[in-house]
Parts: sequence; C-alpha cells; structure tokens
Amino acid sequence: LHSGQKIRLSLLPAPIGHGIVFQRTDLPQATAIPAHYDWVVDTRLSTTVGEAANPINRIATVEHLMAALRGCDIDNALILVDGPEIPAFDGSAQDFVFLIDCAGKQAQTATRRIVEVIRPIRVEQGESFMELLPNPTSGLGAALDLSLSIDFPAQAIGRQTLSLELSRASFRNELSRSRTFTLKAEIDALHSMGLALGGSLDNAIVVDGDSILNPAGLRCTDEFIRHKMMDAVGDLSMLNGALRARVRGHRPGHTLNNLLLRRLFADPQAWRDTAERQPAVAAA
Repeated sequence: LHSGQKIRLSLLPAPIGHGIVFQRTDLPQATAIPAHYDWVVDTRLSTTVGEAANPINRIATVEHLMAALRGCDIDNALILVDGPEIPAFDGSAQDFVFLIDCAGKQAQTATRRIVEVIRPIRVEQGESFMELLPNPTSGLGAALDLSLSIDFPAQAIGRQTLSLELSRASFRNELSRSRTFTLKAEIDALHSMGLALGGSLDNAIVVDGDSILNPAGLRCTDEFIRHKMMDAVGDLSMLNGALRARVRGHRPGHTLNNLLLRRLFADPQAWRDTAERQPAVAAA
C-alpha cells in the first residue's frame, strides 16, 4: 500500500509459546521481529514493527494481518515476508481470513495466554482518547468489548460510532471486509513523504468532501468506523496473547493504540495473566 513494492508473504505453523513472529527473508541473517507492542517503531498511517537499532529490518502495515490472526484465534505463526511491508490486498482483512480458512488451523496442547485488564488505563492526544477498562461480565475467555467513535470534517464520513463484542463470527461478519480510507486532499502529501505509492481505488476508499470516489461506493454505510475498529483489534493484539477488556475510544489511531498497550504494561497493577480453557491455536 505505501511502498508500492510487490511482496511474497507466507504464514507458517509455529510451536507452542512461539507467538506471532515476522521474519524478513530478503535480508540475510535478519533478526526475527516479534509482533509485540514494544517492537513497534513507527505508527504513521500504519503500524510498523522492527529493530530499533537497525532501521532496515522493519515491516510496515502489519495491522490488518494481525487483526485477521486475532479474529481467527491464531496464537502461534511464523510470518515470512520478502520486503518492507505486508501486502494490502483490497485494503481490508478479508483476504487474510480467506487464506487462513484455506490453510486451516490446529489446536495445541497448551492454554491460551490471556491478559486481563483489572484497572482503568487511558491515553489522550488532543480530542482523541483510548482507554482500557475491566470486563467483569466476560466470564472465562478473551472477551474484548469495543466501543469506538470517529468524527471527520469530510461529510462522507462525519461522526460514526460502533459497539461490538469481538468473536470469530463478529470479526468475520462485521469487521473483516472494511477497507482503509484516505482523503483525496491528503494523497499528494502522502506521495511527497514516499507513502501510499501502491494506493489505488482497488485497495482504499478515497473521500472527497461529501463524495466517495470509488465507483462501487462503500460496502456498508459505516465502513469507516468498522475499519478503525479492525485496526484497533490488530494493534491491541500485539501482546503475545489475547486481551480481556472493555475498549473505549474516540478518534483512535495506530499511535494511540500502541501507547495504550505501553501504558498498560508500564503499570503492573493494571493487568494480570490468566489462561483460557480453550487450547492455543497455530496456523496450519
């Protein structure tokens, strides 16, 4: 989407405790990159993971794939990629979900790690905020209850809100098909920064005031907030486990999502480790 390069991507099975790990195959002896919040090195327009001390070894736009893995309940996988960015496909997560379905997944003989929020955590930037709250009604399991809103001056977007309890079915049916979006007025600025070089109406919604420039229009009237929620699912899955919490936010973004996890784990009194009775799952 941003680099404009063609990319070869492979998802491989991984053993218990491996987690989600990225590996650049085009860089000899490159260090493996865990899909973990403290390996996030950039949050401009996408989430980029990499070695802080080696700027070449990084991988951008991981959030849609991470959302698909969490939405499909995949705990362990090795992701091989021969370039600096995860492919965009159509700007959503639906193709990742399709490919995971085709490959299948395998239960493992270990319980899934759950990070349970037990004290409120909040981060703010101007009018934007994200917060994590305990989810005492969730019972067992990694229940993620999300309620987010956005507010854009562009009339085609405006103010939108969405509340959803994450499950395999709700991710697949309500979030996975929502595409990334941008404003027409921002495209030249993105190009000048070397971004969105692979962007087109085939992999992003482009908004111009009260108009949607994509010939086929939107997939649903609130596709924008659904995509923002999908991004949050991906970004908040980067903790080597699954999250049990209520998520509340207004005008969320990759920067706030990452700051929220950093703030959470900086306070050992705000969370605790537990486990789900359901076994961990690996990509097959």
